Amino acid sequence: MHSILAVDDSASMRKMVSFTLVGAGFQVVEAVDGVDAYEKAQKQKFDLVLTDQNMPRLDGIGLTRKLREHPQYATTPILILTTESSDQMKQAGRAAGATGWLVKPFDPNRLIEVIRKVIR
Repeated sequence: MHSILAVDDSASMRKMVSFTLVGAGFQVVEAVDGVDAYEKAQKQKFDLVLTDQNMPRLDGIGLTRKLREHPQYATTPILILTTESSDQMKQAGRAAGATGWLVKPFDPNRLIEVIRKVIR
């Protein structure tokens, strides 16, 4: 069973994402922001990281950069799920090492489809 780290400062968004992913057969660990996510990623290896962009303490792009510095996360898929849709933000995400960019509100079926395409 693949494990996914779901990162969002919104409790309701974390619950919706978790519900969708668990229903599709994934194991999910939730994190409240980038710092929390980074700490959890040091203790456990995840098969995919799904993160919001706009969060306190450490945003999604910052988290992506920090994870990419670690060999164990060098090739792990990192998807940014956010309300941000500007090309400039997407470019910044790609430059940081994000695998993909999804815009909220998300379609549960599309989210699962994208995850199944990129997860190993």
